[in-house]
Amino acid sequence: MNRRTADRGHVDVVAALVAVAAFVLLPWAFTGPGQSGLGLMLAGRWPLPLPVLAAAGAALMAYLSPQQATGRLVVIAAGLASFVLYGFFATAIDGGPMIAWGLGGAIVFAALVLLGSRAAAVAGAFKADRWVATTTIAILAAVIVFVFFPVVRVLASAFVDGSGIIDLGLAARRLFAPDIWTLACLYSEGGCGVVANTILLGLLAGVVSTLLGLAFALLAVRGGARNSRLFDAMSILPIITPPFVIALALVILFGRTGIVTTFLDEWFDIPRSRWIYGLPGVLISQVLSQTPLSYLILRGALQGIAPSLEEAAQTLRASRMHIFRTVTWPLLRPAVAAAFLLGFVESLSDFGNPLVLGGSFEVLSTKIFFAVAGAQHDPGRAAILALILLVLTLSAFWLQMVWLGKKSYVTVTGKGDSGIPAPLPTGIRLAALGVVVPWIILTVVVYGIIAVGGFVVDIGRGDMTTTWRHFNTGFAVEWGERGLFFAGSAWDSFFITVLVAAVAAPLTAIVGLLTAYVLSRHDFKGKRTFEFLTMLSFAIPGTVIGVAYIVAFNVPPIEITGTGLILIICFVFRNMPVGVRSGIAALSQIDKSLDEASTTLGAKTGTTVRRVTLPLLKPAIVATLVFSFVHAMTAVSAIVFLVTARYNMATAYIVNRVEAGEFALAIAYSSLLILFMLAVVLLIQLVVGERKIGRRQVAAKPAAPSVTSGMGAR
Repeated sequence: MNRRTADRGHVDVVAALVAVAAFVLLPWAFTGPGQSGLGLMLAGRWPLPLPVLAAAGAALMAYLSPQQATGRLVVIAAGLASFVLYGFFATAIDGGPMIAWGLGGAIVFAALVLLGSRAAAVAGAFKADRWVATTTIAILAAVIVFVFFPVVRVLASAFVDGSGIIDLGLAARRLFAPDIWTLACLYSEGGCGVVANTILLGLLAGVVSTLLGLAFALLAVRGGARNSRLFDAMSILPIITPPFVIALALVILFGRTGIVTTFLDEWFDIPRSRWIYGLPGVLISQVLSQTPLSYLILRGALQGIAPSLEEAAQTLRASRMHIFRTVTWPLLRPAVAAAFLLGFVESLSDFGNPLVLGGSFEVLSTKIFFAVAGAQHDPGRAAILALILLVLTLSAFWLQMVWLGKKSYVTVTGKGDSGIPAPLPTGIRLAALGVVVPWIILTVVVYGIIAVGGFVVDIGRGDMTTTWRHFNTGFAVEWGERGLFFAGSAWDSFFITVLVAAVAAPLTAIVGLLTAYVLSRHDFKGKRTFEFLTMLSFAIPGTVIGVAYIVAFNVPPIEITGTGLILIICFVFRNMPVGVRSGIAALSQIDKSLDEASTTLGAKTGTTVRRVTLPLLKPAIVATLVFSFVHAMTAVSAIVFLVTARYNMATAYIVNRVEAGEFALAIAYSSLLILFMLAVVLLIQLVVGERKIGRRQVAAKPAAPSVTSGMGAR
């Protein structure tokens, strides 16, 4: 046995020893009395420690016969099967209560996954690359546990009654309830069902935000706008703004006692009304949130259109309108579809804005929330509504694929392109200006309300007296006998939010970028399925994720509700697809020959990733860290069911303040969050740095002047 083979055997032995130590010493369950696996076995709860025996047996086989993997795989599969079966059917096996997996169980499971992935590599899977096998199988196992399992569990709960018995009749009654599907609003004064409301809102939000984003992009790229940087600055605001704060600002402006409403009533005798509560208010708030993101997508698409195509049409004396209609617009189809899909899906999953402005206009996200958190408390009904919402989201993705088809939209090749982009037709430019200017004014006013609202007594009722009272209520700091004391009511939620986001963001970047590396650099059986599972959480609305986590992780064997761990896990796997896509996009620009050169020089795959690939992925790392941190700070739909009094998040605190009518305190908290996230974004960019490609400048030693050096200086 050579040294390298012996080392590989030693890794398996160490993994098995860690599993045995976890079984003997550590609490098996995350919650409960804290008995170890050995303690449970002595108490009669474990018939045999089969998972630990399987780990020890596989490690011994790896040490004695490193190149034989079939037997190891069989033993490990048996250990994993016993682990899972006992977790879900402990009561049927020994008659005792269900046992939740925790720290001890997680370590034993991880050891089995590690041993199994190494054995699979020895058997020839993943081209015998142990690092790729371990990374892929570990990520796959985590995705199955924390994405696939909760979704399946919530879908299954839609077809069972309160006692856990399958009841298809009850499921049918839940599915075809009149308040879900009715279209009474089309032929009478009655309201439409929640599905019709959700689809209508999603279509309107997608269309309007896409058209507005297109108008901004056309002016910035082709309209000769001198202030396009203003558009870029506005595009970052909704990313760092809590999702319901815009709705709150609209209430202050246009509510029954709002600033604009009061002005119109006092000066023009226009009666006060509640028009902002319902479809109009929710639509305006969602479009305000989504338009800048549509602008970013469409601006990039316009910049990517090769100018030579439009210049060729100009040479053939085509009019500006004809060029736009036959050249520019067809090439924008993928970006327009992506922007519409983003607006539609975000509208479906939006929870904060409909909660604040919905009124009697019900949508699926709020209906799901009240089915779980309301007086009815019917998780089965929430699961049916979540299933409908998931079907709507997946249908949107499918329709996008059908609309785009298999046509080619490639305009940038390896050849140089120095053409001149065609200017906008005058009519389109004037129409875009007519839409953009009022929208900019509204956006500035809305964010002005957010900026000022926390510093006055009550901006909603017109009391503009300057005060620090709201900041003192939320963020007061006192000095007492025990030293510094954070007395404000918002500090606990702020610290918990920052801690959860700070832990989740790097984990999201690690998991997402490792997944991207495996997908873009290696081929293996089941790659398509693996990619689908890793992207599944992107297609699932946050409200569905929240319900799924409640249903799946509120009972053994994975009982983690009420802990901070469930919040971190939710954010990691909710935001992971962003890291995957940004990593794949960045890796597509890095030639595989760099990896091959490192391997040729004897470096292992892990070393190549650490020393060659990661330094070149700094833009993707920054993008993933920024998105995951900011999204963890501002998310509400996915975690509204998961927060507790001990682990409360900033967004949940702000929502509670809004429901209590404390608008000024909610705005003050939101303003501080926006400033804090801006600072964190700048800090992440400073710490991670930028990717540097090119020759390094090395200070040369002083040399005697020469003809050659003189020519070089010129």
